[in-house]
Amino acid sequence: MSTSHLYILENTKMSVVILAAAAFSIIFVGGFGVFLAEHGHPSANITQFGDAVWWAVVTLATVGYGDYYPVTAVGRIIAIFMIISGVGIFALMVATLAKRRLQKAESKLGSVTKPDLNLLGQETKTAIKTKVDGIETLTEEDFDMIVEIKGLRLTLLEGSKILKCPRCGIVYRNKPKFCSNCGLALIIT
Repeated sequence: MSTSHLYILENTKMSVVILAAAAFSIIFVGGFGVFLAEHGHPSANITQFGDAVWWAVVTLATVGYGDYYPVTAVGRIIAIFMIISGVGIFALMVATLAKRRLQKAESKLGSVTKPDLNLLGQETKTAIKTKVDGIETLTEEDFDMIVEIKGLRLTLLEGSKILKCPRCGIVYRNKPKFCSNCGLALIIT
């Protein structure tokens, strides 16, 4: 495993541990708070600490069986915070695990799809060096001949009449008798 994978794994494990610790402390504090608020009330159904912890777990998990529920105002306020905390903790847990999975997939894809810029740069440098070496090996006579051929080509192109097909608009530098596109007989003037 590379160091980046270890860092992601360690970072994710720490996030999960922190979220789990937060969930357990919310369960304990919320359950204890509801137990203190409810146990003395005559119509309360949460009268034992075990029932309060069970209610806190069910509420934090956003399951809400309905077998235990707070009846006092303080107990219901605690329940509101427990419900919001439960949604938040489970959303963060899913997001943390999804982030880890996404980073793992990106690290695998990144190594496959990223071009090696140094390699591309080296190929370009090699191609340029080859061209320069080819030019350096030209003799004075070769260079003069290339300049002469280029001049002849330009002279021939300038001297030739440009012929355009009146029907389809194709341009010809040589002088064909018929258009190769539409077959129209071309008139050479």
